[in-house]
Amino acid sequence: MPRNAYVTGVGTALPGPALAQQDMWAARFAAHFGRDRAAERLFLGAGVRSRHAAVNPAAEDVSGWSTGARMRRYRTEALPLGKDAVGAALADAGLRAEDIGQFTVASCTGYATPGLDIQIAADLGMTAALQRLVVGHMGCYAALPGLGVVTDYVVSRRRPAVLLCCELTSLHVQPPTDDRAQVISHALFGDAAAAVVVAPERTGHGPALQAVDVAALTDARTADHMTWDVTDLGFRMGLSPEVPRVLARQVRGLVTDLLVRNDLAIADVDAWAVHPGGPRILDTVAQRLDLPPTALDASRAVLAERGNCSSATVLLVLEALRAAGRPRADRPAVVMAFGPGLTLYAALLRST
Repeated sequence: MPRNAYVTGVGTALPGPALAQQDMWAARFAAHFGRDRAAERLFLGAGVRSRHAAVNPAAEDVSGWSTGARMRRYRTEALPLGKDAVGAALADAGLRAEDIGQFTVASCTGYATPGLDIQIAADLGMTAALQRLVVGHMGCYAALPGLGVVTDYVVSRRRPAVLLCCELTSLHVQPPTDDRAQVISHALFGDAAAAVVVAPERTGHGPALQAVDVAALTDARTADHMTWDVTDLGFRMGLSPEVPRVLARQVRGLVTDLLVRNDLAIADVDAWAVHPGGPRILDTVAQRLDLPPTALDASRAVLAERGNCSSATVLLVLEALRAAGRPRADRPAVVMAFGPGLTLYAALLRST
């Protein structure tokens, strides 16, 4: 990939006040899971202290809502959240909405036509000639193929582009069940929108991150390990306890290949933005890559304070790293995310 595209702006938006995990269990999920003590241990041991929700489960029970009702609510809640994130990213990059040539929106939690891409572009004042792309149902790793798309556009067209990831998992609370995978899913996921601006040159006042390369690996033999099924009652997560083991087999090879083809080694990486799919996921990545104990602190903090916000999460981690001054000047960062497929994606960035 030609190295003349830069992440020059990052913006995020969160719905409502933070909801404490303990309070959510007491107010809604204790009764939802039949006051099962094992379910309580799983729920409170998920590594999440608080998260944000467009639909507060303590105030509204959507578990019996039809998928149609949930999609109507998605449009209502996602539009202002997405606009705030994109607006913040543009301000950070020092660019105007009319400067943008391509706009990609990724989401696996809601769909509407006209979609968020059309509505946000019009409301913010992007041009009528804007090129748009919607990336749907890829799950937690969608930010990275999305980043690849906008980077390719910037490289080929020499105009800025925007990627928005907007996820409202709170719309997909499922009916009561004793399925342990559903306990974990309901314990982990939160809502957020995150956007990045990619430009052909450095803009704005903050640090710019050169987009260097993107790599992917899909182990189709394990396709049933992580699923996201559309049902009559919203979208239902399927999650196998085997996911960390699959990740353990694949993650070092993917990262090593990405780095070696760019004349780097794991020890050269100054910052790691790893999607916090859960505590075991982060532990597995740290162990398999032989990372220092503090290397994934930003990922662990985002999981604790925001939960797993699907595709938006890794951009929340990237924002936290930038705020902490990482990666340092002329040093590389690796961004990683994982999702259905089972799919691993990684991107190499370099601070300028």
